[in-house]
Amino acid sequence: MEEEELANLRSQQRAFEELRNAELVEQQRLEEQERRHREEKERRMKQQRLEEQERRHREEKERRMKQQREILRREKETADKIAARAFAQSYLADLVPSVFGTLSDNGYFYDPVERDVEQGFMPWIVEKVAEQLEKQCLGRTVVDGILRDVVKQRFKLYRRLERRMEEDVLAQEAAQALVDEQDGAQPEPEKVESEKPTEVKAEPQTETADPHPQDEPEAEEADDAQGEEEAAAEE
Repeated sequence: MEEEELANLRSQQRAFEELRNAELVEQQRLEEQERRHREEKERRMKQQRLEEQERRHREEKERRMKQQREILRREKETADKIAARAFAQSYLADLVPSVFGTLSDNGYFYDPVERDVEQGFMPWIVEKVAEQLEKQCLGRTVVDGILRDVVKQRFKLYRRLERRMEEDVLAQEAAQALVDEQDGAQPEPEKVESEKPTEVKAEPQTETADPHPQDEPEAEEADDAQGEEEAAAEE
């Protein structure tokens, strides 16, 4: 009995030791695993801190570079503005007097009285003078037309009178020539004396009566045409 109990105790002790050893192994494994997890966590946290630090450092560097570029840009803009201002001042120093001189020469700076005379009084007086000259020219044209008509009428009248006088002279000369021919060709004085009054009376009537009705329209037309030609030549 005692041996069996001792054997049971030994078996229980061995089982307990095995269990305890297994638990120790498990505990060690768990501790090792926990240690590894902790180390991995610490490594990752450290890596994350390094990455965060590197990111911040990069951002800070980029910010500083951007700020530096902005400073350089502003300095360049300021230098350009200063140069432009200096150039504008040097350019305008001579430009302003020349601009004012040009404007003054072109009449932008004027005397109000002189401008009023030039733009108000002078156009009015020129217009009135032009109207007066136009009226005088119109009156002269009317007078010239009246004089032309009167001269044409007088010329036609004088031409008709001259024509009639020429025709009367020609008729008288023709009658005188006939009388002279009859005087030179008389064979018997008594017969010529008896026939002479009738012939002298008859022939001048036929000579004076015939030319006027036939030649008067043609003569008047010729006189009118000649009078118009002479009037046009006078104009």
